[in-house]
Amino acid sequence: MQNQPRPASVGAWTGFLIVAFGALGLIGAFGTYAAQIPFDRALARSEALDKAVIAAHGPNPKAAEAALLPLLDDSAEHVLAGPGTIETRVAAERVRMLTELHGEAAIYGFRLRCYIAVFTLMAAVFGAMVMSFGRS
Repeated sequence: MQNQPRPASVGAWTGFLIVAFGALGLIGAFGTYAAQIPFDRALARSEALDKAVIAAHGPNPKAAEAALLPLLDDSAEHVLAGPGTIETRVAAERVRMLTELHGEAAIYGFRLRCYIAVFTLMAAVFGAMVMSFGRS
């Protein structure tokens, strides 16, 4: 008696392959949230730097600067003390902060591309494996 090949349900295997690449799409979609983190941080820090300049010329600059400390984060030490006027310190800090966050964005981008490449490869291997089961 000859072994007859079983008819493979192409629809089921195709469904598995779609799920594999669907998982890849979800990874990419979630990655879009992480990609904007450095940009959001730069916007928030830039707003805090603008508030620091305004606070320095206000009626109670020390109290206003103390209230801005959490918003300024690591920019506080560069902005609130040092040589020059508050405007020059803020301008210098803005350049430093944007350079730092640009580097951070490049790191996030590289990691996301690596994650997507790895998950694409995993999805392709999974899909090939699933499709080979239908042939055996």
